[in-house]
Amino acid sequence: MPATVIAERVEWSGSITWFRENVRRLRPEHRPVDPADRLSWAAGDAAQCDLWFPPAKIPLEDGTSVLLPVLVIVAAHSRFVTAKMIPTRKTEDLLLGSWELIQQLGRVPRRLIWDNEPGIGQKGRLAQGVAAFAGTLATKVVQLRPYDPESKGIVERRNGWFETSFMPGRTFTSPADFNAQLADWLERANSRVVRTIKARPVDLIEHDRSRMLPLPPIPLQLGWRERVRLGRDYYVRLDASDYSVDPQVIGRLVDVTADLDRVRVRLDGRIVADHARVWARGSTVTDPTHVETAKRLRQQFQQPRPTAVGDDLTRDLADYDRAFGIEGVA
Repeated sequence: MPATVIAERVEWSGSITWFRENVRRLRPEHRPVDPADRLSWAAGDAAQCDLWFPPAKIPLEDGTSVLLPVLVIVAAHSRFVTAKMIPTRKTEDLLLGSWELIQQLGRVPRRLIWDNEPGIGQKGRLAQGVAAFAGTLATKVVQLRPYDPESKGIVERRNGWFETSFMPGRTFTSPADFNAQLADWLERANSRVVRTIKARPVDLIEHDRSRMLPLPPIPLQLGWRERVRLGRDYYVRLDASDYSVDPQVIGRLVDVTADLDRVRVRLDGRIVADHARVWARGSTVTDPTHVETAKRLRQQFQQPRPTAVGDDLTRDLADYDRAFGIEGVA
């Protein structure tokens, strides 16, 4: 309730500035109590996950610069940090990035702790594909309730550490350059003593891994997947960008797949397009061979087809009489 409303309710007639300052002083004494427990993290039990948005725009292929998310996963027991910049915060890219970072850990934490990130799930319901991802890894995705930052305070503090220790004085030419610099810095960061545990993450990670789950024996089917019928313009759309496809398969059903680096299109298992994935939205990626093929097919279509008339196209009318059994009838 604003101090001005309180003053009106109690019929205050003095200085509103004095009244407002005293209300501000009294508010903490009447605020509801929200205790924060001290949490302990067993080895192999959990990894805290979050998105960090660096306060610097990253140059992209089309010359624009944008803010991009960095997926951060921290092993809660050892405080070992892994992180990678990803193109979007959509489910497909979040799962692809999570799998890469889990592979860097070498084992699977028994729980992946998230807040209510839309690409992972909201209001207790996981986004499409997240449950299958967790089931394949035999892990559990835990979504925190709102207003509970303490439960993943480890990764939140690492995000702040990135801004104060990694970002100052750095410039980046591309997302790949950002990831290369971040990976190099994390090697040194994981070798520093963490004050709260009085140990280095690199010294504790092996014990942490020993209590984690093994990586799945089969490769995960992750990323963008869609089946579409290729139109006359021989382009397919993925994440707001268009990619050319071999025009010879126009009108056929093709399978579009993509990971963080490549976009591939297949027809019956045969690759008919393979492009580097662009992170800029609204881009058009064209393979020159596809343009040449389209030009050749267009010329063939526009050329008139000659019709050859010869003796082989004429037939004796008596053949029809014999076919209908009227041969010899007057």
